[in-house]
Amino acid sequence: MQRFYLYFVIAVGAALSCVSLSAQTLSVGKPVPDFEATDLHQGRIFRLSEHKGEVIIVNFWATWCTPCQAEMPAIEAYYRKHQSAGLQVVAISMDSPKNLVTVKKMAQDFSFLTSHQSQAKFTGFGRIWRLPSTFVIDRQGVLRKNGHEGDPEVNTELLESLVTPLFRTP
Repeated sequence: MQRFYLYFVIAVGAALSCVSLSAQTLSVGKPVPDFEATDLHQGRIFRLSEHKGEVIIVNFWATWCTPCQAEMPAIEAYYRKHQSAGLQVVAISMDSPKNLVTVKKMAQDFSFLTSHQSQAKFTGFGRIWRLPSTFVIDRQGVLRKNGHEGDPEVNTELLESLVTPLFRTP
């Protein structure tokens, strides 16, 4: 029995070190690991690796999160304005699976891809420990804003100053 616990502790430790390693490798100026998310409404799968040449905003949010609700209209307006320039937005809800109906209802207001954490694979982002958390990825797949760092709230001014210049780079 002691041997079982020893192996269990070793396995858990190895798993935790992998999670923290992937979070540590996610830094501004470095390529973002591939991830995927399935759209709640259309069922289409978004894979980062299939969107080279586009600017990507990845937003982790929840229906109960007041700052998330406040920034979503700005993200929606920015997306509508810039989607023809090669912008993609992937919003991943961190709500409990039991709140999926509420998530789908709220997501109807958005024209960008919305997913639920149960339908997404994003381990390369590490542990999402605060909401909202927004990441910006340039046309080459390089991280330009790390949602784990800095001011978590996104507004129109931030999007215009940080994301809009990325459309000019080849």
